[in-house]
Amino acid sequence: MVVRMRHTRGHTRNRRSHHALKIVKRGLCPDCNSPKESHKACLNCGKYKGRQVLNVLAKVEKKEKKEKKKRIEQGKKEKDNTEKDS
Repeated sequence: MVVRMRHTRGHTRNRRSHHALKIVKRGLCPDCNSPKESHKACLNCGKYKGRQVLNVLAKVEKKEKKEKKKRIEQGKKEKDNTEKDS
């Protein structure tokens, strides 16, 4: 069913009063004392409620591997550009 009547400004603003963003609650990780969001795993050590749930080391290694590959590709592109200019 479609609403056919216009809402007043007050009615609209009262409804929208709950649309504001809320501040994210942060606490400290009990294992590494880094700030973390509540009810989520720590991004620094990968633990949640004392259990290891994220393999942070694997994530770091994957990121380093990706960056290394990107640097190698950029080096090849620069080398190709210098050869074309010569």
